[in-house]
Amino acid sequence: MKLTKKALVQTLRTEGDHEMADKVAAELPDEIDTDRDAAALEAAGLDRTQLMAHLAGGAFGTTLSP
Repeated sequence: MKLTKKALVQTLRTEGDHEMADKVAAELPDEIDTDRDAAALEAAGLDRTQLMAHLAGGAFGTTLSP
């Protein structure tokens, strides 16, 4: 699944996780592919399960693409 770094950072900041948002902003590309960037997401502290929970909850609105 693909999403923009901007949307992920914004969501993390909205949830109050500024440290995680800073890591994502610094370490991930502008367009995040959850498969391709799985290792980078985990290195930033977001495992696939956590990210998918956010996605399933609609936290990213219409920024997702299959």
